[in-house]
Amino acid sequence: MSGIRLAVPYLDTCAEQLSFALGLPEKEALAVAEAEVDGVRVELRLLGASHQVFAGPVRETLACLPGGGSGPPRAVTREIAGWRYRFTSRVRRCAAGELTGLTGALRRDLAGRSGALCGVFPGSPDALTALLAWRPAAGGIAWSTWHAYPQAGQLVTTRTRLEAP
Repeated sequence: MSGIRLAVPYLDTCAEQLSFALGLPEKEALAVAEAEVDGVRVELRLLGASHQVFAGPVRETLACLPGGGSGPPRAVTREIAGWRYRFTSRVRRCAAGELTGLTGALRRDLAGRSGALCGVFPGSPDALTALLAWRPAAGGIAWSTWHAYPQAGQLVTTRTRLEAP
């Protein structure tokens, strides 16, 4: 599933409004895609306030959460129920027109791909949240997310790797 045009405004408008959390309960999703990666069910959840991914014992949330945000952490490494979890993120500040090129390429790359979910919010074709899950060559589970904020000229990219015990 990819390229969903969403009929609701997004709740986070810049990277600094995002908060990261592990283990939160399921939030109301605008769209959900499921994939099986290396024998594990992965649920990609597109929120009005960004994303949740559920895979194995992990419940990852990067969203505009109550209590405010300070932006995504650069890196988080944990052991969760015996699984090795590693999250990284990057906030890219884009020049005028650069974000449009990046989001256009992303939409084209994810279109029709298994394990992909891309939601475009109203107001700008660059206002999107996208997720992709896959199996790395070394095994385990990986997913990436992209959160584009045209009004702030920002693209937040995350990558998570989950390895079974």
